[in-house]
Amino acid sequence: MLSEKVTCNSHGQDSSYFLGWEEYEKNPYDEVKNPKGIIQMGLAENQLSFDLLESWLEKNPQPMAFKNHNNQSIFKDLALFQDYHGLPAFKNALVKFMSEIRGGSVSFDPNNLVLTAGATSANETLMFCLANPGDAFLLPTPYYPGFDRDLKWRTGAEIVPIQCSSLNGFRITKSALEEAYKQAQKQNLKVKGILVTNPSNPLGTSLTLHELDLLVNFISSKNIHLVSDEIYSGTRVVSAATKMSSFGLVSSQTQYLLSEILSDQKFTTTYLSENRRRLKERHEMLVNGLKRSGIACLPSNSGLFCWVDMNHLLSSNTFEGEMELWKKIVYEVGLNISPGSSCHCSEPGWFRVCFANMSEETLELAMQRVKSFVDSMAKQNNVQSRHQKIMNRNSRRTKSLPKWVFELSYHQREIVVDER
Repeated sequence: MLSEKVTCNSHGQDSSYFLGWEEYEKNPYDEVKNPKGIIQMGLAENQLSFDLLESWLEKNPQPMAFKNHNNQSIFKDLALFQDYHGLPAFKNALVKFMSEIRGGSVSFDPNNLVLTAGATSANETLMFCLANPGDAFLLPTPYYPGFDRDLKWRTGAEIVPIQCSSLNGFRITKSALEEAYKQAQKQNLKVKGILVTNPSNPLGTSLTLHELDLLVNFISSKNIHLVSDEIYSGTRVVSAATKMSSFGLVSSQTQYLLSEILSDQKFTTTYLSENRRRLKERHEMLVNGLKRSGIACLPSNSGLFCWVDMNHLLSSNTFEGEMELWKKIVYEVGLNISPGSSCHCSEPGWFRVCFANMSEETLELAMQRVKSFVDSMAKQNNVQSRHQKIMNRNSRRTKSLPKWVFELSYHQREIVVDER
């Protein structure tokens, strides 16, 4: 008999976000083996600069062979038990790198870093540290669909949405913060903090200084936490999270390899510059490709995805209409994208579309599929529109006929019936 924790629906696997992944895995696109398959545009993963990393590894074979700079094996040292605080060499290299990518304007203490095996583990660890079962965190909408799993499933914490609107580009407002807090109180939930992603997933936008001021003032007035994917400040949370991180450690071998890469400042500088250029180029390719199909994106400045407005393609301005369109895009167009409802967006018609996990040729094919789909919808709508105009014209003609024509027609019909 399995535990209720693994059999309940709070994991979020029934979300359209995960269902889209399932459909993709059944029929994945391959340029040669399955050219009509589903293209994965629901994966926020940067695959644009793997060649740069592979080139570094070819030029620096020692780390992959677990050898130091003197070409001596350190395999045994890495294979033995390691303190879950992490390798000092890796943490030192990481804080230096984090400072460099911020232009040296911020410094970090390696003692305040907690290493986890991915962001999912980090988010869950923070929830365990900050919230008791039944406590709540406020999250601005739309938000990453996986948070319903990462933050709630095993911790017992709850999420209360901060409803943001397209009227101001989905920016956080003071009234939205206050309303979310009131909603939590109505549900008898103790609010322990606010969690934001910066840049936003799925919006691809960075928080403005005004939003940051609002958040800091709000958490100060309510005496609650602020959790961001950029900030892990040195409080009591670090001590607790370090203990929790033993359940999701990063292997010593991985830490060693990453410490060697991050310590190569010449490489990291080149990598960051080239990676940003490639991301910008691919972002523009997606935005312009959708624009050619009459589809607009929310202006964004970061991230691996765009927040796309397809409201005008809905059969009805409802979430049912959104799901109908999403199913057509997945099954007929062959693209896995994430509907806004899976991100808890309060307005139907928005979709998250990723662009950095595929080749340029695959993205171009995806844009061609979108264009063909939108064009076919336009033709279908034109046919329906012409048909409706004819029906309306015939209706007007009928209404304009004199009353005696209808009476005569009815009388003739009675005669025909009598003759039968």
